[in-house]
Amino acid sequence: MKSFDYYQPTRIHFGCGRVGEVGQVVSQCGKRCLLVTVPPFDAMRPVFEKVKASLEAAGVAVAHFDGVIPNPTTDSVTAGARMAKKHKADVVLGVGGGSSMDTAKAIAVETTHKGTAWDYLYFKTQPTPKMLPVVAVTTTSGTGSQVTHAAVVTNPAERCKSAILNSLLHPRAAIVDPELMLTVPARITAATGFDVFTHAFESFLHPAASPYTDLLALEALRLVAEHLPVVVQDGADLASRTAMAWADTAAGLAIANAGVTLPHGVGMAISGMYPHVAHGEALALIYPAFTRYTCGTAVERFAIAGRILDPEAADASDEAAAETCCRAIDDLLKRIGLWAGLKDADVPEDELPDLTQASMVLPDYKNNPRVATPEEMQRLLEESYER
Repeated sequence: MKSFDYYQPTRIHFGCGRVGEVGQVVSQCGKRCLLVTVPPFDAMRPVFEKVKASLEAAGVAVAHFDGVIPNPTTDSVTAGARMAKKHKADVVLGVGGGSSMDTAKAIAVETTHKGTAWDYLYFKTQPTPKMLPVVAVTTTSGTGSQVTHAAVVTNPAERCKSAILNSLLHPRAAIVDPELMLTVPARITAATGFDVFTHAFESFLHPAASPYTDLLALEALRLVAEHLPVVVQDGADLASRTAMAWADTAAGLAIANAGVTLPHGVGMAISGMYPHVAHGEALALIYPAFTRYTCGTAVERFAIAGRILDPEAADASDEAAAETCCRAIDDLLKRIGLWAGLKDADVPEDELPDLTQASMVLPDYKNNPRVATPEEMQRLLEESYER
């Protein structure tokens, strides 16, 4: 067995109704809280009010920053940090999907450090223990941000999406309450759910994969294959929502200790250049080409995944099961309504060379079983242009 390390400092509170404990959980980290959310809307307004009431009952003073946007920008983070400083916040609570949780983490950095969150990207100066503690309440099954050490931020002026990556960004606590996910629309359910799949699949392929992360990744793959199509069709299915919530958490734990590969660097580039494309949708655009490109260099791992995704491949050879894996991922994308190409996402064909260059900025592609050259990366994008 290979040697490995595993680290996870986040205390996970998982289960239906656990959001009611948020005040008690946050009060263990601070007494002046910045609540970070998207602008209130009908489905989530009662949740935000319940969270604020719980905080106040626990003796926590609350300021509510509701300026989170999809693909959070440097400007939105700065606006939140400004409110945190004014409130003298000593803890940040992100309630929502990945955008809310990532914004909360970035605010926790910017509030306590010179400059902006953009100055603390993974390849720049690193945050220090001065950063505020973060608590996360996830309302989607997607990014796994509630248990990871990453915060993804977009700089619109540079058309670039990148990440702060430091163990200090692990939330102190995460509340994962499947009841909060019952009202997520089908399109968002599909996009975030496919993100769960990619986290599991790519951490399984990653060179830093270990027996520990493999357990988590394969469990997440099994759950997504069984339950994601169900919740896309019937968002009120609490059993399948609960399964997806655990899959999201397990896959997040896997990527926090292994990592992601080629599609994530491409997906980040797509959303950075074209912010209207959600992260999970960006990954779906590239996945069919990615699986065919990679399969031959990771046959055994593709075969293991293929037998999970299609039990009829149980007795097939590794080569046949690996091919089954590629087809099964295609079928999953079709079943959840994400079978599309870059053209469908309004990506200009004449910008593919620029997108190729942007796709090779993050080092994720170097962790792929097959490492792409610039020419191969452009071919992958060209193959992904039309479905």
